Amino acid sequence: MRRLIVALALGMATSAGARSPAPDRSPDPSPTRRFVLADDVREAGAVRVPADHRFDRDHGYEADPHLFSVAVPPGNYAVTVTLGDPARAGDTTIKAESRRLMLAAVRTKPGEIVTRRFVVNVRTPALTPPPANAPGGHAVRLKPREIGSFNWDDRLTLEIIGPAPAVRGVTIAPATVPTLFLLGDSTVTDQPAEPAASWGQMLPVFLSPDIAVANHAESGETLKSFLTELRLDKVLASAKPGDFAMIQFGHNDQKVQWPQTHADAATTYPAYLRTYIAELRHRGVTPILVTSPERRQWTADGHIRPTLGDYPAAVRAVGTEERVPVIDLNADSVRFYEALGPARAPLAFNDQGRDATHHDNYGAWVLARDVAEWMRAIPALAGFVRRDLTAFDAGRPPAPETVDVAASTMRSSERPAGN
Repeated sequence: MRRLIVALALGMATSAGARSPAPDRSPDPSPTRRFVLADDVREAGAVRVPADHRFDRDHGYEADPHLFSVAVPPGNYAVTVTLGDPARAGDTTIKAESRRLMLAAVRTKPGEIVTRRFVVNVRTPALTPPPANAPGGHAVRLKPREIGSFNWDDRLTLEIIGPAPAVRGVTIAPATVPTLFLLGDSTVTDQPAEPAASWGQMLPVFLSPDIAVANHAESGETLKSFLTELRLDKVLASAKPGDFAMIQFGHNDQKVQWPQTHADAATTYPAYLRTYIAELRHRGVTPILVTSPERRQWTADGHIRPTLGDYPAAVRAVGTEERVPVIDLNADSVRFYEALGPARAPLAFNDQGRDATHHDNYGAWVLARDVAEWMRAIPALAGFVRRDLTAFDAGRPPAPETVDVAASTMRSSERPAGN
């Protein structure tokens, strides 16, 4: 699939040899960039992006019907989109980077024009090189599937989808807002392709545009591997006082068949959690612990069989000892699955329910909505949750048929790592 790449760096020159597309007039000297995607819109200072013509890289961008990318330095960016069409109804969903849900099913009547705003975090694998003779590395040690992915490139990418997408314009500007970092495994990460999904990539749609979500979780990760691959280093290097970090590990840490990364629930696992907490607090970042969602395995009498051993209890104990808020996603995931029952619970899981660990869009949406509900009970985070959300109970989830998350164009039959 082609990507629509606008080679305009915010606050930076275009790459060598590239020519910027000509705007309607002289470009705005501020770091804000404005793009027009609808034929009937005229806006001085904005870059017009024709929908019916593909430009090569020498002209700065190339057209694609679903993806829109802008070259930017790492950081947080406020994205303002104008939605609607003078002649037809619109139904627009927008995801950012690797399928982070930003706007879901924004419906507009013919002639109705609306504006929506959200914040996108952009990063690259690069780390500040350590001093001579000092241990460390120059970049995060990415897995093969991550190399070149939207989450780790030098662009802000939007995926514009839905039954009748109607985007008229896009404005992008640097944003000075707190960042919520997500540290975890495959049940948290931004899964890059349908039908798999994780709660971390659904969380942004429930939050206000006053905070950015930086999802650093990755499939197969443990507390130990997150360290050795320099992922924690990347988080700590990017974080600033006033930021937040949610930490959820356990699915892979419990695997004794992975001897290099196994962490015992009674000893090393809580010790590593305390180390993460200390490192974050040292930098003025507020840590939040999250218990891992349960796997979908049933007992003979129709209840979920626990598979995570003492790991959820260890998280709760460390939270109490360190006075760190704990989001008990483990307990709530059990209530969620049991509310659906054995016959319908597979509708919340990847690969048409054949995967009993990883979720699909519906399951990830419900778990993310539950995390947002927990956030409302944490004073430091409550103000970042959308005020229009009604109360939510994971034990009384919405029916799968009622949750509208448009499917992305990227698809893969490969199971997430760590299954």
